[in-house]
Amino acid sequence: MSETLEKEAPTERQQAVLDAVLDILVEGGDQLTMTAVARRASCSKETLYKWFGDRDGLLAATVRWQASKVRAGNYDQQKLDAEALHDSLEAFAANWLKVISSRTSVALNRVAVGHAGSGRSNLGRLVLDNGRFAIGERLKPLLEAGRAAGLLAFDDAEEAFRTFFGLVGRDVQIRLLLGDPLKLSAAAVEREAKHAVDQFFTLFGAGGRSKNPPL
Repeated sequence: MSETLEKEAPTERQQAVLDAVLDILVEGGDQLTMTAVARRASCSKETLYKWFGDRDGLLAATVRWQASKVRAGNYDQQKLDAEALHDSLEAFAANWLKVISSRTSVALNRVAVGHAGSGRSNLGRLVLDNGRFAIGERLKPLLEAGRAAGLLAFDDAEEAFRTFFGLVGRDVQIRLLLGDPLKLSAAAVEREAKHAVDQFFTLFGAGGRSKNPPL
């Protein structure tokens, strides 16, 4: 993949290409080829190779594009209080639930799971590196800011993030991957996000609670 594209956000035209990749994955799973993407996005294969390098580069950019939709919310580290931290974590939780329950994420993850360990591609590794691991690195600074402000108590930010990740996702992702027609309304997403954050504060809120509860 282009080193420039790895460091910069995709342009609107590149975003349209990445959205075309997601559409193809939803419709046909493994039927993704550079030719199919070029046809769907109305661009040349030469342009795709220039922007993304190869099929794996295109898939990596697509995973990053999808994962970039999960944000930790805006917060001022110098003025972080319990309400602001709670709101930021809720925003992240709701955002992440919306993304993982979308048809595009479900399709992408199904293909990644199918490829994992098969030797057909390294899509599974791409999804881990540019999805779950990248999202963790995006959220952990907020958790650490909460600890620095005396609002959270934990020893290891990765362990705290894993617990938060589990509280938010519960069994939603696995049910969707296995074909459960689970529908999360906007109200349900907000309710689930708030519940997860409340539970996280019960476990990690400063004030005598356990610093590292068992996972």
